[in-house]
Amino acid sequence: MKTVIQIVLTIAVIALGYLCYDSINQPIRFQEQQKMRADAVVQRLIDIREAQVAYKSVYNKYTGSFDTLIAFIKSDSLPLVKMEGRLTDSMLEAGITEIKALAMGIIKRDTIRISVKDSIFHSNYSLDSMAYVPFLNGTKKFELATATVETASGVKVLVFEAKVANNVYLDGLDKQEIININDVTKKIDENRYCGLKVGSLTEANNNAGNWE
Repeated sequence: MKTVIQIVLTIAVIALGYLCYDSINQPIRFQEQQKMRADAVVQRLIDIREAQVAYKSVYNKYTGSFDTLIAFIKSDSLPLVKMEGRLTDSMLEAGITEIKALAMGIIKRDTIRISVKDSIFHSNYSLDSMAYVPFLNGTKKFELATATVETASGVKVLVFEAKVANNVYLDGLDKQEIININDVTKKIDENRYCGLKVGSLTEANNNAGNWE
């Protein structure tokens, strides 16, 4: 009987020790997982921003559709000005401007078209994954929208926003830790977005990310 009690006590001590160890390490594991996911989300938001900027350079607007944005990257092109020749120091000293040099044929400019995909993404980039939040097996998309805002000086500016809430991109991790992150965010600023986003629908912020 004594032996059985000793075995039970030993198991209880080991179990208690493990629970203590796990309670200490759980926040650390969460932070590691959160950083890994956040880094991947931020990179994808940066990719979306680059794609939107390229789209606007061609169509003078942003798009609120991932289908439109991805189709643009896959099949459209961007203008690229190719220049041949250059102005030497002696030409500049002689008062030859770039406009004069063009007229004289000293330098030449030619506009060519290059693939959007080749210009901003590497060849192995998976365009179809751009709309989806990493680590969620293609079950959740980023929220994407466009708007027009008016600046303090009365200028109307086209803007876009792509975002994902903490509750979404951290889905599957410790729920209480996610609640804690949201609580801290709200304590800093009640109107601050509890998640990661790039751009804004309420202000012209030069397409900045809220992590920057």
